[in-house]
Amino acid sequence: MKTNVYDDVAASTATSRPRGAEKSGSTDQDFDQEEIMKKLQAAGTPGAAHKALDAFAGNWKAEVKCWMEQDAQPIVTHGMARTGWILGGRFLEEEFRGEMMGQPFTGRCLLGFDNTQQKFKSVWVDDKNTAMVTSEGTADSGYKVITLEGRSDCPATGQKNISMKQVFRVHNPDEIVLEMFHDGAKRMEITYTRQ
Repeated sequence: MKTNVYDDVAASTATSRPRGAEKSGSTDQDFDQEEIMKKLQAAGTPGAAHKALDAFAGNWKAEVKCWMEQDAQPIVTHGMARTGWILGGRFLEEEFRGEMMGQPFTGRCLLGFDNTQQKFKSVWVDDKNTAMVTSEGTADSGYKVITLEGRSDCPATGQKNISMKQVFRVHNPDEIVLEMFHDGAKRMEITYTRQ
């Protein structure tokens, strides 16, 4: 009896036959089910990078600074975030509540580390947009600085394929700063303070 998804994948892989094997007279490839299971479990098991993301878990107050123009004074608003582990400690889910242009604003972020590609990855969605913003990147300084990059379109200006960069800096257990850049210009900074 199969007990998990790894067993299902390993079983289907071990019994599969290369396309055309019947016609050419070739035999099934020799698959080692135990080796396949080990690789699948290693890819799906949280590790050191996931442990480092534990710094992001918790309840936070957020001060948000937005720059509409690069040399202008930022617009400052406040919000709160609740971040916790889901799916067995594989992904962090953040629920952010604040305001945008005087209106209530809610967003969600999934953040994790892909063991197979050895990259941090995130997906952002919110209630003011229908786009899903994805980004990926690496960490420095013992996982204290995580830099993610991606591309997005701006519905307000119509600008397409904007390069985006997010830099998370874990200053200490009670403060994290997120800087966001669009085409190299700093557009947002969020200071998270643990509650």
